[in-house]
Amino acid sequence: MSALALALLVVAASYAGVEWVRRLALRRGVLDVPVGRSSHRVPTPRGGGVVIVAAALLAPFIAGGVAPGRLTAAMAAWLAGGAAIALSGWMDDVRSLSSRTRLVVQLVAAVVLIAAAGCWSELALPLAGRVPLGWAGCVLALLWIVGMTNAYNFMDGIDGIAAGQAVVAGIAWAIIGSHGRDAGISAIGAAIALSGAGFLLHNRPPARIFMGDVGSGFLGFTMASLPLLLAAGGLEVDRGRLPVVAAALVWPFLFDATFTFIRRLARGENVFDGHRSHLYQRLVISGASHGQVAALYTGWALISSALGLLWLWTWSGGGLVLLGWAVLSAVGMIAAVRMRERRP
Repeated sequence: MSALALALLVVAASYAGVEWVRRLALRRGVLDVPVGRSSHRVPTPRGGGVVIVAAALLAPFIAGGVAPGRLTAAMAAWLAGGAAIALSGWMDDVRSLSSRTRLVVQLVAAVVLIAAAGCWSELALPLAGRVPLGWAGCVLALLWIVGMTNAYNFMDGIDGIAAGQAVVAGIAWAIIGSHGRDAGISAIGAAIALSGAGFLLHNRPPARIFMGDVGSGFLGFTMASLPLLLAAGGLEVDRGRLPVVAAALVWPFLFDATFTFIRRLARGENVFDGHRSHLYQRLVISGASHGQVAALYTGWALISSALGLLWLWTWSGGGLVLLGWAVLSAVGMIAAVRMRERRP
């Protein structure tokens, strides 16, 4: 079977799987009922992200050629941690789970992964050069994993945005894994991209089903875990550039979530309360459609990912370009939101 035929088969299987989950959610009453901060107006099934979870967890064994007896400690830690975070997310989708319980699960999963895969030893930063991290590398890795897990969940608030980001980042990780000769990483990335595309066919505006916390939390944890898994593999990859490139692949989500958190904190708001003040939400409130905003963020992620990949291996001066793009795109997004909000 050709690679294209296999990819189409995975997309079709994912589409069918999400449809099955959608019908099951309707029968069982697993619905996202609109509240004051919601961006949708009618009760909608949720939990469709479980198909993405299943595809990603099975991918290293099916496509990556990883035998259960040959699992590395790092890969085993990701499998266990990802499954635990997905399970806690599913429980929250079905009957609600306290944020404290979910945070404990995230912290345990992050600590186990770091113990198995190791910490960041250095960062290669444009302008600053190589920065040794020492013990701070473990703190940074912990904040990165837990922060990204929650950031992805916070950003899954309108139709198509989380799935679009998953497709872009999944493709990038498939390329990174292939270039780095890590079949497991490549398989996980491809599985996320293809199953995400199958889910997106249901989730494009107006969405027929939502990803749910089961999918968004798992994707955030996985996007944060993949650079650590690759760095632990001992292959030829620039471990200093890898964390920066990993951030570039999800830059729209990472920036929006971080900017909004700091903005709310500075205003004295309770950062744990639900809200609609993310940049993407403010665009929708000011009149942009779900489809327009999702396309904007997907395009943003695509450019950031392309620049990150170029810098990782081939373009020595690409770090400055990536830094410039990150700053300009962030400032431009803030300016665009404020200009739109001022329109009559």
